[in-house]
This record gives sequence, C-alpha cells and structure tokens, in this order.
Amino acid sequence: PDANMTERFDCHYCNESLFGKKYILKEDSPYCVKCYENLYSNTCEECKKPIGADCKDLSYKDRHWHETCFHCFQCKNSLVDKPFAAKEEHLLCTDCYSNEYSSKCNECKKTIMPGTRKMEYKGNSWHETCFICYRCQQPIGTKSFIPKDNQNFCVPCYEKQFAMQCVQCKKAITTGGVTYREQPWHKECFVCTGCKKQLSGQRFTSRDEFAYCLSCFCNLYAKKCAGCTNPISGLGGTKYISFEERQWHNDCFNCKKCSLSLVGRGFLTERDDILCPECGKDI
Repeated sequence: PDANMTERFDCHYCNESLFGKKYILKEDSPYCVKCYENLYSNTCEECKKPIGADCKDLSYKDRHWHETCFHCFQCKNSLVDKPFAAKEEHLLCTDCYSNEYSSKCNECKKTIMPGTRKMEYKGNSWHETCFICYRCQQPIGTKSFIPKDNQNFCVPCYEKQFAMQCVQCKKAITTGGVTYREQPWHKECFVCTGCKKQLSGQRFTSRDEFAYCLSCFCNLYAKKCAGCTNPISGLGGTKYISFEERQWHNDCFNCKKCSLSLVGRGFLTERDDILCPECGKDI
C-alpha cells in the first residue's frame, strides 16, 4: 500500500510518531510518555518531583506521593499498606502519632492511645484502670473521689483515713458533728447519759465526764428541797436557803403553820419543820 495512505499514529500533544514507542492512552488519545508526564503527572509531596507513568501514585486527600516517598514524617518508616494519622500536614505512623500527640498516663507513664477510655483531672490524664484509690488500690471509675496531698481516694477510704471518728460509735463524721471535751461526736450520738435525749442545742451539764440534761442531772445529783422535795438545781441561778444539813427553795422556806415566808427573818425549828417566831411561841 501507498505510504501516504498508511494511518499515522502520533502523540496527541507533540505529534511525534509513536511507532515502536511506549505510549499512554488518556481519554482515548495516545500520548508519548514525556508529554503524558508533563501534562498529567502529579507532583510528589515529599520530593516535589513528578510521579512518572511507570511509578505507583499513592494519594491521600488530593495529595500525592511516590511509593518510596510515602513514609512517616517522624521515623521515616514506610506507611504503604499501614495505618497512619495526619497532623498539621504531616503523615505519622500510629506509634509516632501516639508519642507526639497522645497524653501520657500520670500513673504508669505510658501513652494513652487515641480512642481508649481515660480519666482527666486538673490537667493530668490516666488510663481508666490506672486511676485508682490510693488506699484500696481499686479503680475509681465514675464514682466520686476526694483528692488529698496529690493522692486520690474513693469516698469510703477517705472517710476511714481522714474523717473525724465519733467517740461514741467510732464511725466517720462527714457532716456537722459536735465537739465536747475536745472530742468529736455525731449530733445523734451526743445524748444525755440518763434519758438518752440529744443534747445538741440544749443546755446540759456533766459529772464524772458524763453529760446530762438538766432534768436528769438535778434528779441524780442536785440537793433536794426540804419543803417540796424537788431538786434545787442551782444551774439556772435558783436561789436557795441552807440551814445545817438541809436546803430549801426560796419559795419553799415558809412557816409550817401560817405559811409566812421566813426568807431574811428569824425562825425556829421543830423537828423537821420551820416556824415563824409567832407560831413557835408555844413550843
């Protein structure tokens, strides 16, 4: 056949003949390798050179790398077919990413891997299993805790270790106790030795280190009035009269016969009775 009739097979861009040469089809048009690479090759992010037609082009988020250039920014190990993370335009293997950007556990000092459960408090982080009570060594988890002296305690352990213990029941006082003789008591434990009524907020007195409400103390220890036989407490400033071994309330110090008050007056005694001088004339 005539040479002029032979269909030409040229590069779509530079029109050089492609007979006997390597070519690449792009959108049904043939290109010589040089034109194809100039026109369509991606530039490698790492070495900034074109990624040739005979090279593997690895891409991530519209960025491209030669296969040999696709490595960890930090340790330079290849990331081909491996998990990786991107941070500030750089690709990092998971180990380097964890070391660089993950928090360290305040207890075991190891990395807290992204996605794992952790506890955070005052700028520090812990693996969930490392955040434990200083006293019982059990993980605190989502329970309440109390920090003290750079150590963390679950509430029961804190109470055992630091809370004041009631002198009476030996259990922790967590809210509003009573101090008596410089010792702590629960309000409900601080009761009258006699009748067991709570003494908190009441007037009370003590004898031999035991606390009593005024009523019990008077019944047990107060002097008895020779007139009405009721106690003379003296605690409320009650005035009383004493004569020999006997005492009387002021209001009870009256003549046995005519009931005249003998307070500040002369009087006579007849056995257990007291009499005014008038009534005592006859004895």
